[in-house]
Amino acid sequence: MEFTRRGAMALGAGLAAALMLPARALRAAADDKIAEFTGGAAMGEGGITLTTPEIAENGNTVPIEVSAPGAVEILVLASANPTPDVARVSFGPLAGAQRLSTRIRLGGTQDVIAIAKMGDGSFQRAANTVKVTIGGCGG
Repeated sequence: MEFTRRGAMALGAGLAAALMLPARALRAAADDKIAEFTGGAAMGEGGITLTTPEIAENGNTVPIEVSAPGAVEILVLASANPTPDVARVSFGPLAGAQRLSTRIRLGGTQDVIAIAKMGDGSFQRAANTVKVTIGGCGG
């Protein structure tokens, strides 16, 4: 078999396209989870605070905190993880504060998204990009 420049270009283009497909599929999975949670309703900005590190040296333990005064439920997603669901927390009427603090696992650099369902039925969204130097989901 003879390997030509044209063949190398075609192989490179095919490889690039193949590598982009999983990222699109993972983003679609996160979008599906958001649509399921919100029922397709519009989301506002503000009313929710998402605190994440800008750079995480190890993706196995990335600390996050979400605060949404007046929220009845909070959904947290990691957009490029194989399974984007991170946490879904409901707050009852006796909850002292509508806040979530935990450590999550990230497979690589990606957006962490928090969506809060407020007491009036509206939805608020916040997102931060976390740069991961050592992946935590097999990367």
